[in-house]
Amino acid sequence: MSLYDFEAQSIDHQTVPLSRYKGQVMLIVNTASACGFTPQFTGLEKLHQKYSAQGLAVLGFPCNQFASQDPGDDAQIANFCQKNYGVSFQMMSKVKVNGDEAHPLYQWLTAEAPGILGSKAIKWNFTKFGGARWAGDQALCAAGLAGEDRQGH
Repeated sequence: MSLYDFEAQSIDHQTVPLSRYKGQVMLIVNTASACGFTPQFTGLEKLHQKYSAQGLAVLGFPCNQFASQDPGDDAQIANFCQKNYGVSFQMMSKVKVNGDEAHPLYQWLTAEAPGILGSKAIKWNFTKFGGARWAGDQALCAAGLAGEDRQGH
């Protein structure tokens, strides 16, 4: 199984095959609209604006599993992200990231890139998975970055 074998529903309910992003650097993030980390949308949008032309694809997956911090429906989430943060990167339909009902992509991601001590659970909102152009899915890693350009550019 490969990352490119998965599909997700966009926030406007269109099927998005991840194979669409083959050859790009993907940054996959579980998001929330009412979390202390919600301002990370700003940094994620900056990354998208600065690097999308060079092949960065930011993919946001809203999730309500952590303290019910994303209770709205997809239309409300999309409106919130656009109105408050100018989000123009790809947002997906709300998913679960943990448990038996977790989206198959997140089941795969957590199995491929477990956390500290082998944990296969997402700990909180804005957990990020990224890879160097997903070369054979070998460069998969999980990170707790703030979604900002760390080089100061």
